[in-house]
Amino acid sequence: MTLKGDRQTDFAYQAVYRYMINLINEVGTDARVKLPSLRQLSARLNVSISTVQYAYSLLEKEGRIYSVAKSGYYAWPIPTHPTGCTGGDLLERLYAGTRRPGMLVLSVDEPARQLSLDGPLLLLERELVRQYPRHLQPWSQPCGVWELRAALAARYTSSPTRCWQADDVYIGADLRGVLEILIEVLGLKGATVVVESPCDWSILRLLQESGVGIIELPYCHDSLDLTAFEQLLRNESVHLTLLSSRVSLPSGSVMSGGERLQVVRLLDQYGCWLLENDTEGELGFEQSVTALRDLANPERLMVFSTFEKVLGPEAPYGYLLSRYLSAELQRQFLLRAFRLSSIRQRALARLYQNGRVDQHLQALRRLLKEQASLMRPRLDEHLTDWVNYRMPVAGATFWLSSRQAVDMRQVFQHMLGHQVVIAPGELFSVSGLHQQHLRLSHTFDGQHNLDLALIELAQALKQAQVE
Repeated sequence: MTLKGDRQTDFAYQAVYRYMINLINEVGTDARVKLPSLRQLSARLNVSISTVQYAYSLLEKEGRIYSVAKSGYYAWPIPTHPTGCTGGDLLERLYAGTRRPGMLVLSVDEPARQLSLDGPLLLLERELVRQYPRHLQPWSQPCGVWELRAALAARYTSSPTRCWQADDVYIGADLRGVLEILIEVLGLKGATVVVESPCDWSILRLLQESGVGIIELPYCHDSLDLTAFEQLLRNESVHLTLLSSRVSLPSGSVMSGGERLQVVRLLDQYGCWLLENDTEGELGFEQSVTALRDLANPERLMVFSTFEKVLGPEAPYGYLLSRYLSAELQRQFLLRAFRLSSIRQRALARLYQNGRVDQHLQALRRLLKEQASLMRPRLDEHLTDWVNYRMPVAGATFWLSSRQAVDMRQVFQHMLGHQVVIAPGELFSVSGLHQQHLRLSHTFDGQHNLDLALIELAQALKQAQVE
């Protein structure tokens, strides 16, 4: 099979994606099946390795496949009777549900789902290929090409004392790979980290798998318990605190200016490092909140993020900003040997330099706000007796809490039986928090009847009430 000439209106990664979907669906439903390597699939389909990597990244994000270090990619097994299966790992069951054909997937957080920069990015990449023939493209840039690192450094610089240089920026194949390096460099295995809660499950799972001790600090009505936070910093050997830059998602919590200053004062007082999560820092509907990094002590600060949340699946790279541990970070990036397309990185840099990313962000924020506004009356119509929520101020999801005590796993399983996937709140905790919450995406594609799904969700919440 070759992809050259096959559906020319599609991007190459989309054709690889469709091929892999068909390949996955052909395998046994309950068997762990190893998938072709990047190099094997590149040769089979006559596309670049980076194109295969983008398709695999999308499949992994959707929960259709998973990777095993030094082994390769595997397809998640689909349970033979998924609607009757209530045991096992909840996240695995969620991923299995997303793989079933015809599902309305409301569990995802994909802000750029309906408005990405894939088209302009690839057009610019084709122009750059003519300027930089393959034999002139350097591969020995393990931390990323200088142009993109410089563009990010400039974007994150806010003052002469809060400035970044290109050498402070490190770019990896995806966010997970970058965070794995950071955990290794900081020696976090066995160390204690305070993490805001709720927190993205991919970050929580990675910290757990790496042997990091997690202490969750939950948000309550947009506020962290600062008294509890100070007690943790005083009584525990806390190496660093992981907090969102502006808005904490999925809860949509936004600390007041005074509380943010208290947080950074406590971090400074106890000599604790801040690891800022900026993955959705630019997705606030109103960009009026000061980023924590612009308040915190720059001497104990690191920032991580990814292009994908804002730009789309053609930009899956993750990145880290750090002024310290440069020699060890460079060594670890060199050992990891991320083979990233230098042309694609240059294309991303051009999009930042020519203002296209800022234009895209303005349009994306408007679209997300409009979609949230369209979702709100539907929630009010169908779920007002069963859930509480606040209008989101950022991102692509709603964070709902049940008015009555319910078995949210039962709700999740009920909805799977009606071909709808939701994200139970307990996935966003490692200590059993948020069991009366769920996350719903408002970036639905219109191919399903959302009103019927919400009516069914109301029925599921009613049936799952506990005494």
